[in-house]
Amino acid sequence: MRSMIRDFLKMESSSGILLVIAAILAMCVANSPLNGMYQGFLHTYVMGMSLSHWINDGLMAIFFLIIGLEVKRELIEGALKSKETAMFPAIAAVGGMLAPALVYVMFNFQNPDAMAGWAIPAATDIAFALGIMALLGNRVPVSLKVFLLALAIIDDLGAVLIIAFFYTTDLSMTALVVGFLSTAVLFMLNSKKVTALHWYLLVGAILWFAVLKSGVHATLAGVLLGFAIPLKGKGKEPSPLKTLEHSLHPYVAFGILPLFALANAGISLQGVDIAGLTSMLPMGIALGLLVGKPIGIMSFCWMALKLNIAKLPEGITMRHIFAVSLLCGVGFTMSIFISSLAFGFEKETMDTYARLGILLGSTGSAVLGYCVLSFVLPKPRVAVNNH
Repeated sequence: MRSMIRDFLKMESSSGILLVIAAILAMCVANSPLNGMYQGFLHTYVMGMSLSHWINDGLMAIFFLIIGLEVKRELIEGALKSKETAMFPAIAAVGGMLAPALVYVMFNFQNPDAMAGWAIPAATDIAFALGIMALLGNRVPVSLKVFLLALAIIDDLGAVLIIAFFYTTDLSMTALVVGFLSTAVLFMLNSKKVTALHWYLLVGAILWFAVLKSGVHATLAGVLLGFAIPLKGKGKEPSPLKTLEHSLHPYVAFGILPLFALANAGISLQGVDIAGLTSMLPMGIALGLLVGKPIGIMSFCWMALKLNIAKLPEGITMRHIFAVSLLCGVGFTMSIFISSLAFGFEKETMDTYARLGILLGSTGSAVLGYCVLSFVLPKPRVAVNNH
């Protein structure tokens, strides 16, 4: 189990670095003479959808499939398996979603259009957060890595539920019925102990198309498919869930997420001014991530400990939790994704300022989180030269 966590963290940290490179490249291209070509490429239509749409609704469904697989594995045999280990990061995750949303609402409650983005600062980018933590190497205790991993996974699950309940358009009942029937077939396959992955992937593809046409966001099909795939194989067969997770993870970490960053972080600064950048919308997001996240996580963790609902993981103090709470303010991928749902092409200016707020808040959280974590962790041993 430890080696699995270690491999996962190693992959996530590398992915985080690649995400940073992709985001910087997208910003450079969007503010260069190549911007026209960049935008034209993203809005090229293939089989009835733009490439941008395919990335956000198609490829990101595979990312959400990974989330579904990870959550199910952690619930059955991982960090969320027992009440004792799951309770503390779960409570932290709830606080870390509520407080940023409240900070955003405090800034934007007078603007009905901006209120659509209330969930933007509630998300944590697991790849970025773990990538920053990985820069400190062996100084970080395993229990703290597991805490951040569990918190971020629960946070992702919360973001999925928010998308399902609050970011749906006009519903198509026919497509919804097909979606419900496909979901039922998936869980029937599971109950009949079918372990052949191709059956799940075939029904999952039908489910994705149905959800795409239903008005509910298509990426939710990925989560449902992930939950339906069995963890245990027949006899000595390898785990279908782990097989699929390990097969997909490199493509998601090193392909889909950087591609998403490349397609969504390319924000043109033309027309952007200081007044707009310091307006309520981007400030609500930036401060929601930078201030709301640590306040929510710390206050909920403190209450959980005082009420004896949960206990600190072994070898971890509240100083460590504070450092991690700052890292959780790196919202990037999930925050940009929710921004595209909240504002999209109809409110392009608001979406631009929202994404700038995400970049400001995420960058500030990354730098502060790294500095504080480096300060509270044991100092690296310095080799003594005897010669």
